[in-house]
Amino acid sequence: MSGGVAQALEWLQAAAFTAWGVPVSRAESLAFVLALWMVRCNLRVNPLAWPLAIASSALYALLFANSRLYGEALLQLVFIAAALWGWWQWLRGTQDDGRALQVRHLDRQGLLWLCAVTLAAWPLAGWLLARLTDSDVPYADAFTTVASLAGQWLLGRKYVQNWPAWLLVNVASVALFAFKGLWLTVLLYALFALLSAVGWRRWARLAREPRALASA
Repeated sequence: MSGGVAQALEWLQAAAFTAWGVPVSRAESLAFVLALWMVRCNLRVNPLAWPLAIASSALYALLFANSRLYGEALLQLVFIAAALWGWWQWLRGTQDDGRALQVRHLDRQGLLWLCAVTLAAWPLAGWLLARLTDSDVPYADAFTTVASLAGQWLLGRKYVQNWPAWLLVNVASVALFAFKGLWLTVLLYALFALLSAVGWRRWARLAREPRALASA
């Protein structure tokens, strides 16, 4: 590792301030700001959300690895790849009818399929984390990991159901990060949970607008 990279990592890992008696690193502080900005862009269906997601995910990968949340750290790397895919989807992706992606609902069959895959992947991911890492919360870590991947796919394809998926992930993450003492991240995910409810309502309204215009 070059000296410049090592110095940058050391600077990011240094404490910026203390919250509830726990030091909060510069990486966590910066990721907090970028992640909130990202969600604001998602609420507005603004593609700027995706590069912001890439930057915040890189910072959270560093933070989670230092906290032995290896599933979450690996998830952030997957998020970076998924964000590149989601960015492309929002800019160039199409629906089955060939039109540009619109905010819409996933049908019941697709939703059941996604839930089944997620529930099947959860114990497998937990078992792998328990066997291959020193994580002290392998199954909790695995749940937020696989559910987040489902939410990311739903978001990339502009399905309204991404918001209830994120609501579930965010509530579970609040408990997980509180256990780890990542208090600024706890606050962030509590805000995410509230914003998920707002996003759910806003995107549901956006999904109705094309039909309303068509029947007008």
